[in-house]
Amino acid sequence: MTDFSQTDIYTDVSLVDDPWAYFEYLRDQGPIARLPHRNVLAVTGFEEALAIYADTASFSSVNAVTGPLPDLPFSPNGDDIARAVADYRPQIPFGLEVAGLDAPLHGPMRSLLMPLFTPARLKAMAPKFRAVADELIGRFPASGSVEFIGDYANPLATLIITELLGIPAEDRPIFLEAFGQGTPAEIGASVADIANNPLVAMGMRIAGYIAERRAEPREDLLTQLALSRFPDGSEPTLEEAARVACFLFGAGQDTTVKLLGNSLRLLAERQDLQAKVRAEPTRVPDFVEEMLRYEGSIRASHRLCQRSTEVCGYPIQAGTTVWIANLAVNRDPRRFADPNTFDMDRPKLREHLAFGRGTHTCAGAPLARAETRLSLELLLERFATITVDEGRHGPEGARVFHYENSYVLRGLSELHLRLEEAR
Repeated sequence: MTDFSQTDIYTDVSLVDDPWAYFEYLRDQGPIARLPHRNVLAVTGFEEALAIYADTASFSSVNAVTGPLPDLPFSPNGDDIARAVADYRPQIPFGLEVAGLDAPLHGPMRSLLMPLFTPARLKAMAPKFRAVADELIGRFPASGSVEFIGDYANPLATLIITELLGIPAEDRPIFLEAFGQGTPAEIGASVADIANNPLVAMGMRIAGYIAERRAEPREDLLTQLALSRFPDGSEPTLEEAARVACFLFGAGQDTTVKLLGNSLRLLAERQDLQAKVRAEPTRVPDFVEEMLRYEGSIRASHRLCQRSTEVCGYPIQAGTTVWIANLAVNRDPRRFADPNTFDMDRPKLREHLAFGRGTHTCAGAPLARAETRLSLELLLERFATITVDEGRHGPEGARVFHYENSYVLRGLSELHLRLEEAR
């Protein structure tokens, strides 16, 4: 049995491909357990995670992206460090991005974001989404051998978000390259690399687009964002509007790519499940929701306790980083019966916390769901069989899959499939 007592989740790459035994070890320590390094508490309990997401006064999102790395730029003292968090926010990596904001800063920025992913808009864009997906599928090699992440999932997510926003077609290769590289919150990376924000360069380019839309409006989301107003009627600065647009890329890219890869791996390995969903395409939404619970895109999320409090009877001191292990939370046996079994007939399929909960629920969730449903419907209709390429991943019972080296996301780095077209 592996000894996890001194494991450091932020440096131990052995947990990347298979974290499940470690999550069970944590669960045995209790729904909230102290980790041996970095003043971090791990949360594997569903009710405990819900309570933390709901208590935005006690728990700040300032460290949501990178967690305890790097160290806070101040020494947390006392039972209330909220003022220090506010004062030092610009020095905390990603602390000014939408995902890292707290009230009262977060609400106005979120208000610019939410109208962009409405069900009506996604429905109206469905034909364009399908055209992008069809084009990518049409490029699959005649041999039927596909590297699904690079050949489909990554370009699909980037092309669709650029289509939604209205990024000029000639500039889209720049975004494909920029968002096709790098791993967010890489395990074992240097502090400088973890703190590096890849959205800065893209933000400058997007700010230029928004300035153009304010001068000459068009029929696209960049124009809607350029002409939007905060609830008090004030106009966002170019920087604020660009931050929202960049956040859309992060929210719409990572969640979709990871969810697609995890879904196709399961379908390729479970031919019985693949046959069931192909025969009953109306079950695709149920498959997606159970996939989100079973193995979603978000491995973990972070909060910083800024006011000492208790969560379900567990005392948490201000200055403590809370690591909500979303993958483990969604398999909490106190909440989900037989949690390690994939069951599309499970009651209350949307009860999971794959996208978080509360004011910081992942803004890209509707887009990730829409893209994944569309992709599954097209792929299952187009191909009679989808199987794992055993020459790349090994035979059944001895498969080898590698995941992106991230402590916040759960997604395959590569997925080699063999596809046989339906007659």
